[in-house]
Amino acid sequence: MTGLETMKNRNAITLFGGTGDLTYRKLLPALYNLDVLGQLDDEFKIIVIGRRPYTPDQYIEIARDWVKEHARTKFDEEQFSSYSRRIIYFKMDMTDEEEYRILQMFYDFMRIDQHVYYYAVAPSFFLTITRGLKKYCSENNAKVIVEKPFGENLEKAGMLNDELAEFFGQEEIYHIDHYLGKEMIQNILSLRFKNIIFKGIWNKDFIENIQISAAETVGVGTRASYYDKSGALKDMVQNHLLQVLSLVAMEEPKEEGSRGIHDSQLNLLSAIKPIENVNDSLVMAQYDGYLEEENISKDSKTETYAALKIFVDNERWDGVPFFIRTGKKLGDRETQVVVQFKSIDNAPGNVLVIKIQPDEGVYFQFNAKKPGTEQELQPISLDFCQSCILENRMNTPEAYERLLYACFKGDRSLFSQWDQIVVSWTFVNDLLAKYHEQGAPLYTYPQGSMGPKEADEFVNWIKK
Repeated sequence: MTGLETMKNRNAITLFGGTGDLTYRKLLPALYNLDVLGQLDDEFKIIVIGRRPYTPDQYIEIARDWVKEHARTKFDEEQFSSYSRRIIYFKMDMTDEEEYRILQMFYDFMRIDQHVYYYAVAPSFFLTITRGLKKYCSENNAKVIVEKPFGENLEKAGMLNDELAEFFGQEEIYHIDHYLGKEMIQNILSLRFKNIIFKGIWNKDFIENIQISAAETVGVGTRASYYDKSGALKDMVQNHLLQVLSLVAMEEPKEEGSRGIHDSQLNLLSAIKPIENVNDSLVMAQYDGYLEEENISKDSKTETYAALKIFVDNERWDGVPFFIRTGKKLGDRETQVVVQFKSIDNAPGNVLVIKIQPDEGVYFQFNAKKPGTEQELQPISLDFCQSCILENRMNTPEAYERLLYACFKGDRSLFSQWDQIVVSWTFVNDLLAKYHEQGAPLYTYPQGSMGPKEADEFVNWIKK
């Protein structure tokens, strides 16, 4: 019996885009964390695909620095040495179909029989990779993880989904949205459905409005060529923020598990009313200096900021506005959900803030009598900063760590589903079409501000 015949079958993840920023900053550190925590099988392999002529030792040295800087768990040389034995650098040209034949020969030699393919590359490579795998790797038992954006529009997203589904099967496609892996996003359902003080009042009778904000201090950076074709609506609203909205506003799932959650999310997304008058419900803007950024067209009309007023057409939320905003080069970096409750007898309304990043936690403001003889109210707050506690930070998985592990275990609850993507794309495509048809303006705003003043006419944006 030869040594090859005695090898055990292995599970593996193949990272297309193995020399890219996503792999270095997120995926390799996340897999290191899983390894340290004993959540990878003994024979699990990490196959890194890249075009650069690295030797295995050269790639490991590069990976060491990134893991050391970005891993959540404490870096240990002995542990990293053990982890590095899982990593195999495989040089190939992803655009050359014939090289997938060599890749499959390598899989056969390594006795890998459970595959996860991770498309950590630009969307323009998705079809190329899929067709190469389809031609030479069709016998593999495989899942695929694809990054957003999933297609440039609904039509192209549909074409891509058909190709992926034909090869992998619809249930083996994992649309990753790192927002859904964040701790406080996962906590939304617990806050809503496991606390009687919120569960009974999470509706139009008690809530004035809900605000969802994702503000960034950075500009387009190295993503300029992609971002200028996308903009804030496609880059953030179509996926991340509509997914957050669905969790904040959906009905309680009728059954446990991922299927129940997805059905409730889909029902909510399908109930979002189309925006008819863009000028009343949408503000789009571009930060000063955007046109001077490298790789940005000098006459670009791409928005770097978007604010929307949305209504949901169901009994629970009849008449309640949902305000969504996102932008780059703003004064603060913060992602949060604000629930503004209605006021009683002219007293200030209660406020619940779910802080998602950079701080994670929950803030709740309510009213109490001010000390003294006068019947004067004052606001009192409860402020729980989950991420301020060292033990919590150490024990809380990073988003990619959580999502990778969920995929390995076949848990689809943290991933967007194709039918949700269709509904989200339909809403955003319709909104963009009306924006251009109605000749709505593209405003500007100063870098370091909180966006254009026109967005403040929507609502008093609450910051905490």
